[in-house]
Amino acid sequence: MRNSLFRLWIAAAALAGLVAVAMAALSAHAGLDAAALALLRTATEMAMWHALALFGVGLWARSGGGIAVQCAGGLFLGGMILFCGAVFLLALAGIRLGSVAPVGGTLLMAGWIALGVAAIRDR
Repeated sequence: MRNSLFRLWIAAAALAGLVAVAMAALSAHAGLDAAALALLRTATEMAMWHALALFGVGLWARSGGGIAVQCAGGLFLGGMILFCGAVFLLALAGIRLGSVAPVGGTLLMAGWIALGVAAIRDR
């Protein structure tokens, strides 16, 4: 099963990359105020960096990465959805989701820890 998850991580990376590029285009053309634009750029940057991280997870999982690699992928994906989603909503619609963004950010950091654990434990 673990070797089949690589497709999920690469598909999620592709979708995250698409969203990041779309949001970058929107930030260039939407005429947002400076505060909303700064939020949008932050979320866009985080989405793109973590799209690349998910792509790396997918490649590693394809070659037999262990449970820590799979955990990193899940944490990156969940963190992107919560963090980027909450910040996108705030920037574009003024909708505040309370502590959703900080929880998402914590998941992203935990994903990097899991990836580091995978690197240390993988032989």
